[in-house]
Amino acid sequence: MPELTPLKPLAPWVELTATDKDWDAIEPAVLDTMLAQLHLIRAFEEEVLVLAGQKLVNGPAHSSIGQEGGAVGSILPLVAADQVNGSHRGHHQFLAKAFGFVSPDGIDPRQPLSDKVIEVLYKGMAEIAGLKDGYCYGRGGSMHLQWMDAGAMGTNAIVGGAVPFAAGFAFADKHADTDNVSVSYFGDGATNIGSVLETMNLAAAWKLPVCFFIENNQYAVSTTVYEATGEPRLSARGTGFGIPSWKVDGMDTVAVYLAMQQALDVMRHGGGPTVIEIDTYRYFHQNGPFPGSAFGYRPKEEEQSWRDRDPIAKLEGHLVRRGLYTEEELGKVRKSIKATLGEIGSRLVEQDPNGKPGQQRIRPELWPDPAFLDVGIRGDLSSLKDLKVRENDDFSADELETRKYVDVVADVMGVRMAENGRIIVMGEDVHRLNGGSRGATKGLPEKYEDRVLGTPISEAAFTGLGGGLAQDGRFYPVVELMYADFLWVAADQIFNQIGKARHMFGGDHDMPLLMRIKIGINTGYGSQHSMDPAGIMATSVGWRIIAPSNALDYVGLVNAAMHLKDPVVVLEHDADLYKANFPAPKSDWNYILPPGQAAIRREGSAVTVISYLAMVQKSIEAAEKAGVDAEIIDLRWLDRASLDWDTIEASIKKTNKVMIVEQGSLGTSYGGWLADEIQRRYFDWLDAPVARVTGSESSPSISKVLEAAALANVDDIVDALKAV
Repeated sequence: MPELTPLKPLAPWVELTATDKDWDAIEPAVLDTMLAQLHLIRAFEEEVLVLAGQKLVNGPAHSSIGQEGGAVGSILPLVAADQVNGSHRGHHQFLAKAFGFVSPDGIDPRQPLSDKVIEVLYKGMAEIAGLKDGYCYGRGGSMHLQWMDAGAMGTNAIVGGAVPFAAGFAFADKHADTDNVSVSYFGDGATNIGSVLETMNLAAAWKLPVCFFIENNQYAVSTTVYEATGEPRLSARGTGFGIPSWKVDGMDTVAVYLAMQQALDVMRHGGGPTVIEIDTYRYFHQNGPFPGSAFGYRPKEEEQSWRDRDPIAKLEGHLVRRGLYTEEELGKVRKSIKATLGEIGSRLVEQDPNGKPGQQRIRPELWPDPAFLDVGIRGDLSSLKDLKVRENDDFSADELETRKYVDVVADVMGVRMAENGRIIVMGEDVHRLNGGSRGATKGLPEKYEDRVLGTPISEAAFTGLGGGLAQDGRFYPVVELMYADFLWVAADQIFNQIGKARHMFGGDHDMPLLMRIKIGINTGYGSQHSMDPAGIMATSVGWRIIAPSNALDYVGLVNAAMHLKDPVVVLEHDADLYKANFPAPKSDWNYILPPGQAAIRREGSAVTVISYLAMVQKSIEAAEKAGVDAEIIDLRWLDRASLDWDTIEASIKKTNKVMIVEQGSLGTSYGGWLADEIQRRYFDWLDAPVARVTGSESSPSISKVLEAAALANVDDIVDALKAV
């Protein structure tokens, strides 16, 4: 028989229970604040449900009634500089963090509420109702609450979607030499999400001070935790990554308070991440004013058993036991706070003049102006003001030398990192192999060991961490995806999180980030490593896109991108550009090529050819080979907001014909939307439909012959030019 040796987890995993002695040791002022915050959140949520019941909340209203103890107990020990984010059910966490910010010395529930606390309640309710007075000017609603000044970095409608950002906040805290932490709140459903588990692993590997706070309210909509996982003690997730973990009764505010204090002691002293799981219960359905039993998935007896353990009742029982309050005094607190929230709710509504008596509507003057719709999708270009612009023709021969494209990729990043100590480069293997898988970070790890970070193979985690760094603002993240196809692995973080973060939270905060994506076309890596992502990236309005076709352009475009306050993706052709030699700067690395400036690479009068990356040169070759007087436009900036429509328009008015050339697959084509836009803008000037050259419907295969057949080439362009 083999010997079996029991193994122990690397980190402790404990269940914490508060005793009467623990309750007695809590200062009365802390208990006062707990009481005030619990009642404020409960009354706030009840008023929200009143609005929702009258159909005055557009969309869901995810009530946290029953779960207040976990939010109040965990956030009271935090300081203003600590940052939190959360899930779609996050009103209670948002309010608790905001209360701590505006009332750092606590709240006495026996005294009138301060104007600042009233403002938090009003703006929070206005946001949930979608009104201009809300924290996000009505864009966020119930699921996207943010007040960055208070360290409330944003709740999130994607299950588990906010967690990687919290690792970014924690990274910034650690590398800024603070002892601050971040806390990411999520539910039992999110513990089975890949990005959450990836982030736990990354945070543990990098010793980041982030608390993964699991609100186990027993149900993901109607699915029980016991149906969804083989280990219903969800804090067990932490043991798999060597993370100290606590399991706590979430209906006991003091128990949560004590667990968070212990977790903070670990995180503030360099111990890395922590996990806290609280067992709690939402009294109502996933959203709206009805209990789960009304939908048949929860028995009324279960709901009542949890209500019998109500966190407010438990706190009040101890306050009476300790002689700090009488039942009459507690009744006055409840009545006063509920009346205050009723008054705040009444500020949002009025009698509907077209409705029945008592039927209310939102006050019309509180709705956002529809003209605000697209404001804040991206930043303006003011950060580029006064920077030097240099086109390729502006360089003399003496200023240039011949370099490999990929070496220029590394060199310009080295220049930027030397000038800006805030730049953090991260990606798989970027710190090894003499510059990563292709040499694009060559020489950087040796100079900037603590700022060129090799990540685990976890695109969702490290891309989202970069998003958190961008939102935090103290560091500038440069995230490398080894192959373009991997953006699907990180798609939620790229499109739902990074791309939307500025706009959905009101448009006020910047999101400066550079994402480098290598395009593996013509490398023989097959269907899952050969995508041109331009068409996919163009679907997200929050991203800017640069596509340099030569080394001098790479320098200018990346410099411009890194001065912007937006997320920018730079597309880099591997086989078709990396190894090719180009003119490159000898010494001047500090010029830009701003958005809205395409380049005409070949003048002509017969047809306008629009392309990007390596297909620009192939289009020039094809024009010469076909004997067609084509005008070749190198777009350089591909996103809708940054396209040079002036150059495109002038060329079309000259040639009256357009052809869009790209190398990749038809299904993910960039040219599809561009052709549509051109035909709508310039229909009267076109003598023929917009022609397109793309790859095949299928992705490239491993076979050299099939790969070549799948990709557009010079001969395809020649044939299309002759047809036009």
